[in-house]
Amino acid sequence: MAAITRFSKPLALSHIRRCLYSSSAAAVVSDESNPHVTSPFGNYKITRRDPSERNVQWVFLGSPGVGKGTYASRLSNLLGVPHIATGDLVREELASSGPLSKQLTEIVNQGKLVSDEIIISLLAERLEAGEAKGQSGFILDGFPRTINQAEILEGVTDIDLVVNLRLPESVLIEKCLGRRICSQCGKNFNVASINVKGQNGNPGISMAPLLPPSHCMSKLVTRSDDTEKVVKERLRIYNEKSQPLEDYYLNKGKLMEFDLPGGIPESWPKLLEALNLDDFEERQSAAA
Repeated sequence: MAAITRFSKPLALSHIRRCLYSSSAAAVVSDESNPHVTSPFGNYKITRRDPSERNVQWVFLGSPGVGKGTYASRLSNLLGVPHIATGDLVREELASSGPLSKQLTEIVNQGKLVSDEIIISLLAERLEAGEAKGQSGFILDGFPRTINQAEILEGVTDIDLVVNLRLPESVLIEKCLGRRICSQCGKNFNVASINVKGQNGNPGISMAPLLPPSHCMSKLVTRSDDTEKVVKERLRIYNEKSQPLEDYYLNKGKLMEFDLPGGIPESWPKLLEALNLDDFEERQSAAA
């Protein structure tokens, strides 16, 4: 089975929210005289709302290279909520030559995880900007990565669902080494063609390359942190940190494990089915 957790079947997004967020609703702050909670996110304050009155607040977990950004972005477009990738926030800061740029360059090139303080600072800035624009809900990609980060996040807002995407390590390494970015348009591609035969009862995995259009082909570059040594070190660190975090959300009844059966064509329909959003996508397409 691709997904080992499945939710009861809803017929509308509002029903999905009620089913998924029943555990979160109990955590809503009830002190009407103080609707804002001062967070460890610097001076940023977040308004807690009843889940039925806001959009989804989901977290995507998964090893580097598993495809969190791809699936989180697709769900973001489908559900109409912001996709906030801490990796993108870090890269934007690196490109900005801001006060954290030099420190982040050293961390990224060594394959180390960015500190809680830096990530929280960047995330707080992004959340505050979104709330000022009237945005509601989010899909977080790349945060939290530790129990400490998860506890800080739970202290300022409610997380409704945590989706943990999984792939074998050998496939993850091949995917990471195949990643390319167009230096002109900034779009991401992947030149790896992955075909893993099923064995010992495990299904095979096939992923076609995501090749660029001809005008981008000569402009492809490799990320500085996508070397085999750095990728393996990032996976080692992630695996060391991830199990306690997965257990943390499992104990809260919020974790959904999802083993990707292949590339986007194979995995996307299965993920929607596991989230009970397949019918929602069909109705959205029909309405369009």
